[in-house]
Parts: sequence; C-alpha cells; structure tokens
Amino acid sequence: MTTKIHAGCIDENTVVSFTLTAGQCHDAPEFKNVFNKLATEHHLKQAVMDKAYGSKDIRNMLEQNKIEPVIPCKSNSKKQIVYDKESYKLRNKVERFFNKIKQFRRIATRYEKLSRTFKAFIHIVACCLSLRQQFVNTA
Repeated sequence: MTTKIHAGCIDENTVVSFTLTAGQCHDAPEFKNVFNKLATEHHLKQAVMDKAYGSKDIRNMLEQNKIEPVIPCKSNSKKQIVYDKESYKLRNKVERFFNKIKQFRRIATRYEKLSRTFKAFIHIVACCLSLRQQFVNTA
C-alpha cells in the first residue's frame, strides 16, 4: 500500500541514487543498495544521515571508504557517539529534495501500480529539478 523512497543526494536538486522499498521496511538494510549505486566520480567526504542509519555496520562501511559518518546515535543507545552537529544541519537538503519531488502530484500520490513505472517518474522529476536549477543558475 505504501512505498518508501531511499535516496542519496548531493543537494536538494541533485539525487545521485535511489531505491524503492515497501513502506514498512526499515531504512538501514537499504543503505547498501543506495551506497553501491553511487557513481565513483562522487568523492564523498561526509555522509549526513538520520538516526535510522546509525548502525555500527553502516558506520564501518563508510569509514572503510574514507567517508566521515555524520549520524547521531539513537536516544536509547548505550554508547553516545560524537558527530559534527554543524554538518548534520545539511541533512535538511535531502528533506528539501523529498519536498520538491512531492510537489509533483504523480509522485506524492503514487498513481503507478508498477514500481518500474514509479521509478521512471522519479527519474523524470529528478531530471526536471536538476535542469530547473541549472537554468536558474545560468539566467
């Protein structure tokens, strides 16, 4: 009945990779799929993510790839992990991306029954957002 979009974004206009899962699925298991779809030309220094991605495995994977994890730990965790709070404020760019794609009614309401058709519309909307931003920057 519901769909969850997992996205890797550079900013609010540029999505680099995304996957779809059922709405009841947890975020953390989908991290590997999104991370593996990242192009090698995107040399990330930091990965800013919410608490759902705060597992030890994800942190280790990021550190092995020389990427600093900027992920707060859950409030019920035994060991509190220090993270860059100023960099964490950049996470709102991903939230802005989701807000922008949901301005397109077809994405917000998910009329498509097939996931491949829904993915195609997400690609089209992501291209529109990226082109719109490039057009604004050149004008």
